[in-house]
Amino acid sequence: MNYKQQALIISVIACLLGAGCSSTRSVPANDKLYTGASVNLQGPSLATRQRKVLRADLQGLTRPRPNSKLFGIPIKLNFYNLFANKKPKSFFGRLREKWGEPPVLLSQFDLEKNVKILQSHLENKGFFNAKVSGDTTIKRKKASASFKAITGNQYSIASVHFPTDSSTVSLAVAQSAPRTLLAPGKPFDLDVIRAERLRIDAVLKEKGFYFFSPEYLLVKTDSTIGNNKVAMYVTVKPDIPGEAKLVHRINNVYIYSGFSLNTARIDTSTTHAEVYKGYTIIDRAKRYKPYLLEENMMFQPGEIYNRVEHNQTLSRLINLNLFKFVKNRFEVGGIDSPKLNAYYYLTPLPGKTLRAQVTAISRSNNLNGSEITVSWLNRNLFRGGNQLNVSAYVGSDIQFSGAYKGYNTYRTGAEIDFSMPRIVLPFFNVRKQGRPFVPRTSIRLGYDILNRKGLYTLNSYTVRYGYVSKKSTQVQHELFPISITYVQPLNVTKDWDSLKGIYPGIDYATQKQFILGSSYQFTLNQLATGQQKLNAYYFNGLVDLSGNIAGLISGANVKKGDTVKIANTPFAQYIKFETDGRYYRRVGLRSTWANRLIMGIGYPYGNSVQVPYVKQFFVGGNNSLRGFRSRSIGPGIYYPITDSTQVVADQTGDIKLEMNTEFRPHLSGPFYGAIFLEAGNIWLVNDSNYTQKPGAKFTSKFLSQLAVDAGVGLRLDINIFVIRFDAGIPLKKPWLQNPWVINQINFGNRDWRRENVVYNLAIGYPF
Repeated sequence: MNYKQQALIISVIACLLGAGCSSTRSVPANDKLYTGASVNLQGPSLATRQRKVLRADLQGLTRPRPNSKLFGIPIKLNFYNLFANKKPKSFFGRLREKWGEPPVLLSQFDLEKNVKILQSHLENKGFFNAKVSGDTTIKRKKASASFKAITGNQYSIASVHFPTDSSTVSLAVAQSAPRTLLAPGKPFDLDVIRAERLRIDAVLKEKGFYFFSPEYLLVKTDSTIGNNKVAMYVTVKPDIPGEAKLVHRINNVYIYSGFSLNTARIDTSTTHAEVYKGYTIIDRAKRYKPYLLEENMMFQPGEIYNRVEHNQTLSRLINLNLFKFVKNRFEVGGIDSPKLNAYYYLTPLPGKTLRAQVTAISRSNNLNGSEITVSWLNRNLFRGGNQLNVSAYVGSDIQFSGAYKGYNTYRTGAEIDFSMPRIVLPFFNVRKQGRPFVPRTSIRLGYDILNRKGLYTLNSYTVRYGYVSKKSTQVQHELFPISITYVQPLNVTKDWDSLKGIYPGIDYATQKQFILGSSYQFTLNQLATGQQKLNAYYFNGLVDLSGNIAGLISGANVKKGDTVKIANTPFAQYIKFETDGRYYRRVGLRSTWANRLIMGIGYPYGNSVQVPYVKQFFVGGNNSLRGFRSRSIGPGIYYPITDSTQVVADQTGDIKLEMNTEFRPHLSGPFYGAIFLEAGNIWLVNDSNYTQKPGAKFTSKFLSQLAVDAGVGLRLDINIFVIRFDAGIPLKKPWLQNPWVINQINFGNRDWRRENVVYNLAIGYPF
């Protein structure tokens, strides 16, 4: 690249950043660049948060919107200006239209219209005496608008009255009163009134009023009672259609399982129909067994129409992962008859698919790499909606930075997952559970070979049988009563053997392991809907058991020398509990304060003296304590004395406590910052391990043994994924005689940075 090309690139970048060209370059001579509006909000008894939200709402209602900015720089506008003189069909002209943004002009701004919009919004929020005025300010080639809004007192609800007449629909409306959103004492808010009409409509839809609509409800407001209060009267309009007053029942249900969007719709034909348990199924190609469709229909002929059951039926059919499109409609079943015929149109997905995928990986052990996966899916095995997924993968984890020598890891494996869209248990009726998500019974077989280059190779075999059930988008249960894992070491090198003297107990990672387990996991995730409330919670609880029945039958007791083996390998016997609780607090409009508390304990007994290596806890790494390298902390105050050029951080424990708090301020556009503080450690349980690792025992002094770190970060959040960069430093190293090291922080010292600053690059938030 010659100096002219370099100069051109530098000029383009400088222009985009606002240093090389004017943002008003393409503004017409008789016009101005509109830079946005500000609102000065004045009014009595406005709480700080209410004032902030109301001002933001008012500013967001002003039109037009000014040109977008990133860190205060109108990059898209500058890009447009850079090629403003290019012809529309030229190369740079097309780039300008695609990536640029034309200037927003003052001539597009209507002051009076904006005043009316802001005035109307304040009145809708109960500020009936509000007054709004506005003006524009012009400075050279730029113009802005400013509004002054005097709110006056906000009216509140004094009383709410529901219908008292004896008509069927009025009685149904009155019965919904206990759950009304129009509570006395609350502020008058037109949005709440609209939400109340939708709520009542939803209640009526659950009681069979299929043709009812929110528009048939009228909420009258009497603001003449004084003291800035209103009386509200919920009524049913007198002139609603007769069909809206009737309770409808389901007549016939027709299911078209091979519906095509590319052909003319013939939705009344019953050719090739089969009646199964009251449902009429039209499946000309015989793709599905009738029971599959019947058990996922929440409607039964003769039942009162219920919109909740209607939505649950659509959700279940979609979550079968068999259909590309699911549509339905209702029609009156007869003349003047309060009955409905239900029609469901199902467009099948391809029965079999083959997919190859290349993914980037960022793991919690600070290794980065990639993985290639090839998978084959049969969506409808045995015509019962059973899914068979066969996948194979090849991957690598490579540590490309750090103060110490690392060991690359390579993985190869395959998995077979056979799942059935139902819970396979005696006397269990799926349809009667009334849930919108289809529960699944899963059988998984897996094989994985892990090669830690230069150290060892592990073969791992897994068999699991269990159930996955979602009550809602936020709540999920996983029960695997059978979970068997067998780990077999291969090719253990002399280098690995030589590390045993440096790291006591590290050889446990390459021991044969037989785990005959069961597990139950409960997850509550209030962020699963994609919308964060003011306060949101996440909770995951895990109970993991192993070897209980085998230990009971065999009477194994390793402390007495009664070790029982299966296939010449001792089976593990333990009980493990782990909880992960999180609390998210929205700060302002787009910033978040996130907190996490993890507690876990694994207790070995019977045939084991410690929890299997693959089931133990660790701390440190880019999803844990980010000021420390993965698995480098603990247990307790234990720390190995090692050669500084060769460190294998692989410390695990039976007990874990970890606390994290992080403030995530919104910076600009998709960019968010992070400031975090974290503490945690692991400990061991049984006395037999303490002689090798002094200070590893869990005692009443555990709080004083917590490692502490802090740091900052930057996130790029574009909704589809999050790219995260964090830098953390230790504040407390529990293994030192004087553990607090805050007074040793010295960013100007290269050796200190090399030993203490830990960089974390990952995909997704840490919690």
